[in-house]
Amino acid sequence: MPYPYVLLSAAVSLDGYLDDTTPERLLLSSPADFDRVDEVRASVDAILIGAGTIRADNPRLLVNSPDRRAARVAAGRPEYPLKVTVSGSGDLDPEARFWHSGGEKVVYTTEAGAARARALGIAADVVPLGAELDWRRLLTHLHDERGVRRLMVEGGGTIHTQLLRQGLADELQLVLAPLFVGDPDAPRLFGPGAYQGGRLRLTGTRRIEDVVLMHYEPTAPGTGTLPAAADRHWLALACELAAQCPPSDTAFSVGAVVVAADGTELARGHSREAGDPQVHAEEAALAKLDPADPRLAGATVYSSLEPCAVRSSRPTPCARLILDAGVRRVVTAWREPDTFVTAADGSGLLAARGVDVVVLPEYAERAQEPNRHLPG
Repeated sequence: MPYPYVLLSAAVSLDGYLDDTTPERLLLSSPADFDRVDEVRASVDAILIGAGTIRADNPRLLVNSPDRRAARVAAGRPEYPLKVTVSGSGDLDPEARFWHSGGEKVVYTTEAGAARARALGIAADVVPLGAELDWRRLLTHLHDERGVRRLMVEGGGTIHTQLLRQGLADELQLVLAPLFVGDPDAPRLFGPGAYQGGRLRLTGTRRIEDVVLMHYEPTAPGTGTLPAAADRHWLALACELAAQCPPSDTAFSVGAVVVAADGTELARGHSREAGDPQVHAEEAALAKLDPADPRLAGATVYSSLEPCAVRSSRPTPCARLILDAGVRRVVTAWREPDTFVTAADGSGLLAARGVDVVVLPEYAERAQEPNRHLPG
């Protein structure tokens, strides 16, 4: 199911702490950066924090700028983003400022936690997710029932860790503050072994007064048939490659990327690459790799259109090339229509031979765009 775009936002000290152990909140950001955070809040559909952050900081979690709130209203949006919290126990203070300012609020919890939250009279929509908290169900509910397309997550560290570990965070906006906490009992952004998904990609940096803002995105593919945030990044790249194809009236325009389990891009390709009128995207990408490369066994192939199961131009279809390469996972945006081959089923061929096939239909429109001129 489609999820909202999940943006993690945090500020840490030079030694990696979110706060110190004093009763007062440690202010890590600069005034200009607090204004930037307010701007980001105004841009999203919902803001999420954990119950622990409500207990520790008692935040209101508002868009503070009147001009930004007015711009939201003028655009037909609520004055404030939806405020979201997560609590397994449902043990929440009904007097906390979170509930008594801003717009709508929702609490995601367990069945037992929902009963407790309702008994406490929490001023919010209480949504039970089952016997345990389930982040994928939570994100699906936000997307489908609340119309949330962009979700800003402001903490705490446990929530950031869970979302990143489960491959559900699309972006990390991290502010580095020029001070040291030096207290081993203070909370950290991520604990030991919090994330084993390879290197994050640095996509931008910005100096804001005396702090530095860094933008990162995950690169490691998901596993099995569960999509991860990085899968969306790589599939978007495959769709961009499809747009680079020389147009044809007799073949699809397709882009493909091969990515190792640690998030390293191994190869990319697109249809009719290098002037070859018959080469397919997956074929072009795999041809750039040593067939004995041990990383292929754990790699994911991203293709804007499902790999072909039948082709007339070459003896080996792309689905077979993928199987021969030892790749066990494929992510695609679009199932092949009957334009050139009736009842093509490359995904079925792959799945029948043990390959995990993930289809992300939210990218179908991007994948189809360079093929609009084709019939069917």
